[in-house]
Amino acid sequence: MSQSIALITGASSGIGAATAMKLAQQGLHTLLVARRMDRLESQAEEIRQTGGKADIYPADLSREGERNNLFKDVIKRFGHVDILINNAGFGWYGYGADMPVSTALEMLQVNIAAVVQLSLSFLAKMRARNAGHIINIGSIAGSLPSQGVALYGATKSFLDNFTTALYREMRGTRVHLSVVRAGPVTTEFCETAVRRPGGLHVPTERMGVSAETIANRVWGLIQHPRRVIYVPAILRAVPWVETSFGWLIDRIGPLLLRRASS
Repeated sequence: MSQSIALITGASSGIGAATAMKLAQQGLHTLLVARRMDRLESQAEEIRQTGGKADIYPADLSREGERNNLFKDVIKRFGHVDILINNAGFGWYGYGADMPVSTALEMLQVNIAAVVQLSLSFLAKMRARNAGHIINIGSIAGSLPSQGVALYGATKSFLDNFTTALYREMRGTRVHLSVVRAGPVTTEFCETAVRRPGGLHVPTERMGVSAETIANRVWGLIQHPRRVIYVPAILRAVPWVETSFGWLIDRIGPLLLRRASS
């Protein structure tokens, strides 16, 4: 049987890098996608040194043309991918009114447009083969509208809806779609967010599970596909928090944002 192929976006660090390493260790041929060539080369070399197989695809996923070229290049070489993991994305914390429009538009391109373009492109191939799995790395912020992450949370809410709808369309086939609703993760995410124009320190930056924890759960999801998982599992209660205690968050939430900006 040929080696399964997994394409991972945002694979140069954090969740993407940990997931690429995990899948390579499990015998998958990993295709690593990110903007930073040096980080990609380092990550690929680390995978190869442990006996895994990795190829790199430098690409700026905020650009439609580069996303299109990525798809064409992968299909030309391999014909298909078995697993697509849409992990690339970034956040920004602060008052929405202070968020530069350029940052907002870039976030929409990376967090939404890239996921849509790659998912639909590869999904067509998967449906034709009646095999494949798309895993979108989401966030619990998509289920809990929160001050400071208005646009980021909205992009993750979109991801929940988009993944669920496609999952239902593919029911009865061997094509699977899943979303990982993750809580805080200890990666470069918060450091990157604060370096962007107008960004503040994210209150959860010292909290969270490890990227390796997410990677392990992704591997479990590949073995036993389902529509959604929460990491950590206790977060499955969060959607009920908004329904039951949204009125309290309306009062407490703004205080946290004011504290961060002071």
